Amino acid sequence: MFTGIVESVGVVLSAEPQGDGRQFRVRCADVVEGVRLGDSIAFNGTCLTVTELQGDEISFDAVRETIDCTGLGDVTAGERINLERAMRADARLDGHIVQGHVDGVGKVVELKRRDDDVELHIDCAEDVAGLLVDKGSVTVQGVSLTVVAVSNAGFYVALIPHTLEVTTLGTLEPGDLVNLEVDILGKYVARYLERRGAI
Repeated sequence: MFTGIVESVGVVLSAEPQGDGRQFRVRCADVVEGVRLGDSIAFNGTCLTVTELQGDEISFDAVRETIDCTGLGDVTAGERINLERAMRADARLDGHIVQGHVDGVGKVVELKRRDDDVELHIDCAEDVAGLLVDKGSVTVQGVSLTVVAVSNAGFYVALIPHTLEVTTLGTLEPGDLVNLEVDILGKYVARYLERRGAI
């Protein structure tokens, strides 16, 4: 489990085909400390398993299913990515409960720069947007954010200067694809109502 509070931004050293999936090698000294083989790390919001450790470099394998359901198929060498180690049981939950199970891929429509912050407009599938609520939580590229407004085809979030500084969201441009995970509570409620025939 994760919180959506990005610990560090890593740099992809390589993104190579591996069978039906891909293998990523990432440099990030901040996250390597205390990490062991088999640990889970959120890689742009996608839960991946550490398969190799060498100095300040970490390797991850992503299977075909993961590539198909996320934006990881487009990740290239030199790209900066958001990283977060799994939450410790005795840690504070500063963001919200994040599983690292991506629900869909959204597309950046617009970044509107205001005085100190940026309003980010993202288009997404209707089934993803339907699980979002105003002032609720959403994870974008592994970053826990508060939803400002929702439409049938997307949503808006506001990015404060700190978020722009310590994550990759400040480098997004219109047309970029982003991994999205909706709040797990919303998914459980929707499933419950569906089973009762209420939706």
